[in-house]
Amino acid sequence: MNTFKYTKQPSKPNQMNPNKALWEKGDFTRIAETMRESGEALVVKLGITKDLFILDLGCGDGTTAIPEARLGARVLGVDIASNLVEAGNARARAAGLSNCTFREGDATDLSELKDGSFDLVVSIFGAMFAPKPFEVAKEMVRVTRPGGRIIMGNWIPGDPTLVAQILKISSAYTPPPPEGFVSPMLWGVKENVTERFVSAGIPRENISFVKDSFTFSAPYTPTELVNVFRSFYGPTMNAFEAAEKTGKSSDLQHELEVLFNSQNKSSVSGNTSIPATFLKVTVMR
Repeated sequence: MNTFKYTKQPSKPNQMNPNKALWEKGDFTRIAETMRESGEALVVKLGITKDLFILDLGCGDGTTAIPEARLGARVLGVDIASNLVEAGNARARAAGLSNCTFREGDATDLSELKDGSFDLVVSIFGAMFAPKPFEVAKEMVRVTRPGGRIIMGNWIPGDPTLVAQILKISSAYTPPPPEGFVSPMLWGVKENVTERFVSAGIPRENISFVKDSFTFSAPYTPTELVNVFRSFYGPTMNAFEAAEKTGKSSDLQHELEVLFNSQNKSSVSGNTSIPATFLKVTVMR
């Protein structure tokens, strides 16, 4: 796709971006497989029309980018994890979607993309995990054309549903974060989101919020889904590594199994369907 000029910046020798390391550690495609149906359902509600220019930021392997392209939009997916970028391009090729391309990049610095390049910037559980949230908001606003929109889906701290609880449980088994660390979960707090986008030049009245639900669906048991998270989801992998060192990995496993099984809503024996509440943010540029 020749619409977007995007040149990957050379990385500094011997300096690994910790956020990149986290998301390349496992294989998030295994988690994303359980998110396809909800990803498509979310995209249907975005009012996408043919030839809309979309940036899907923190796109993973295309859970929302692929459905956006199927609706006729011209989509650039950007993710910090090279393995997910590769997987996304493979999915786009397999689907025959020449209007969808994936590139490696950092949500805190999209300097390779021109101002006002996109009609719509989408980030569903993606950019919220990047450091420097004020820079992330500034970059999303900068690359959105005047009159365009930014749509974010962000997990909510303290929410009783699945993902917030996974992260809460996992954090109890890991060492405290480094000084100056800003929790990604603050993207799920209206006041924080408003402050970040207002700082980027968006009028307060152009920012709106609604709670929505995203369902993890799998043709296997909740306990098996716990093991998928344990083996392939970076934050959970880190939690188990830390728990192994303190002899508490079985405790962590038990807590997660109780969580997943208690929240399973599937009426089909041996299957999993777990809804998780998130904050949907709409910003009018």
